[in-house]
Amino acid sequence: MGIPKYIVAGPSEMLAITGNGISEILLKKKHFLWPLQKCTRLDISPVNYSFEVQAMSAEKLPFFLPAVFTIGPKVLDEANYESLIKYAKLVSNTDKESTHIKDLVKGVIEGETRVLAASMTMEQIFKGTKEFKQEVFDKVQLELNQFGLYIYNANVKQLVDVPGHEYFSYLGQKTQMEAANQAKIDVAEAKKKGEIGAKLRDGETKQNAAKIDAETFIVSTRRQGEGKKEEVRVRTEVEIFENQREAEVVEAIAVLAKKKAGWSQTARLAEVEAEKAVEIREAELQMEVEKKKAFAETAKLKAELLSKANVEYDIKVQEANSELYKRQKDAEAALFESQKKAEAQKANADAELYSRQQTANSELYAKQKEAEGLAAVGKAQTVYLGSLLKELNHNYSALRDYLMINNGIYQEIANINAQAVNGMQPKISIWSGADGGQSKGEGGSGLNDVAGVYRMLPPLLQTVHEQTGMNPPAWLGTLPDKSK
Repeated sequence: MGIPKYIVAGPSEMLAITGNGISEILLKKKHFLWPLQKCTRLDISPVNYSFEVQAMSAEKLPFFLPAVFTIGPKVLDEANYESLIKYAKLVSNTDKESTHIKDLVKGVIEGETRVLAASMTMEQIFKGTKEFKQEVFDKVQLELNQFGLYIYNANVKQLVDVPGHEYFSYLGQKTQMEAANQAKIDVAEAKKKGEIGAKLRDGETKQNAAKIDAETFIVSTRRQGEGKKEEVRVRTEVEIFENQREAEVVEAIAVLAKKKAGWSQTARLAEVEAEKAVEIREAELQMEVEKKKAFAETAKLKAELLSKANVEYDIKVQEANSELYKRQKDAEAALFESQKKAEAQKANADAELYSRQQTANSELYAKQKEAEGLAAVGKAQTVYLGSLLKELNHNYSALRDYLMINNGIYQEIANINAQAVNGMQPKISIWSGADGGQSKGEGGSGLNDVAGVYRMLPPLLQTVHEQTGMNPPAWLGTLPDKSK
C-alpha cells in the first residue's frame, strides 16, 4: 500500500480529486492524495472580460454596448459545490485567459443583449438604462449557471453610437438645446419680474412721498393759521394797553392843566373838562368793546363754519355707515333666511326619506314574516302529508280520497251541483225496456228485439219533445195531440 501525499490548495484554488474511492469528483481545500487518485488544482479567482457588444433596437437602430464583466467559478456556498463541480467538469481543462472561455462568455452576452434590445425601442433603452443593464445581467447569469460560472460584477458603460447612426449624439444636442432655451426663458422671466418689481417699488415710493407732502402741507397750514391767530391776539392786547396808557397820559395832562389853571377856575370848566374826559374814556372803551366784539364775532363765525362742516361730515359718515350697516344686515338676514329654508327643506327631505325607509322596512319585515309563516306551514304540511302517506303504505289514491273527505271537497261539490239545479223543474220520463219489462229468456227470437225497439220509440220521441220541444221528423212519425 502506497504512502498518501498531503496536498494543500492556495487561497484562490480548489482541489478536484478523482479516482479510487471517489464516485465522481471530490472538492477540497486540503486532502491526503492516495495512490490511484488524481488531483487537479482549480483556479477559482474571477477574471475580467471586456466586450463591445453591437445590438439593434426595435426601430432597427444599431448601437454599441461597452461592458466589463468579472466572471469566475461560483464558490459562494461552501456547503454546496454543485456549481463548482459543473465548472470542474466543463471548463477546468481550459485556461481562463484563453479565447475559448472568452468566446463562450461573449457569445452568451451578445446573444442575450441582442434579443433583449430587439424587443425595446431606443427611447426605452436610453431612459431605462439601469433596468436594461439589470435585465442583461439576469439573462446572462441564467445562461452561465449551466457552466458553473458566476458574474461577480458587471459594469455596463454608456451606450455608444455606431458610425453613421448618431442617435445619441443628436439626442444629446436636443437635450442641450432644450436646456439652453429653458435657461433663456428663465432669464427673461427673472428680468421681467425684476423690472416689474422696480416699477412697483418706484410707484410705491412716489405715492408715499406724495402722501407725506400732503400731510406736511396740512400741518404747516394749520400751524400758520394758529400763528396768525396768536399774532392777532397779541396785537389786539398791545393796542388795548397802548390806548389805556394814552388815556392815562391824557388824564394826567388834564390834571396838570387844571393845576396850572389854578383852583380858581369855575366849576363849569372843571365839569366840561370832566365831561370831555368821560367822553374820551367812553370813546376809548367803546373802541375796545368794538374790537373785542369783532374778534369774538370772527372767532364765532369760524367756529360755527368749522363745526358745521364737521357736523355735516360726521352726519354724512354716519348716514353712509348706517346705510352700509343696514345693507349688511339685510344681506345677512336674506342669507340666514335662505340657509334656514335650505335646512328646513333638507330636514323635510330627510324626514320623508326616513319615513319612506321605515315604511319600506316595515313592509319588507311583514313580507318576510309572511314568507316565513308560509314556509313553516308548507314545512308542517309536508311533514303531515309524509306521515299520512307513510301510514297509508304510500297509496296516493287513498291519500287523495282522505284529503278530499277531510277538507270537505265532496260536500262542496254536492253543494255546488245542488245550487246549479236549484229552481229548475226537470221533467223525468220513465219507461220500461224494449221487452216491456218482461224477460223472454235467452231463447227468444231476434224479432222480439226489433219489436221492442219499435215499442220504445214513441215514449223516447215523446220525452225528447217534452224536454227540448223538438218534434220528430215527418218520415219517422207524428206525436199524438194531447189537447184533443
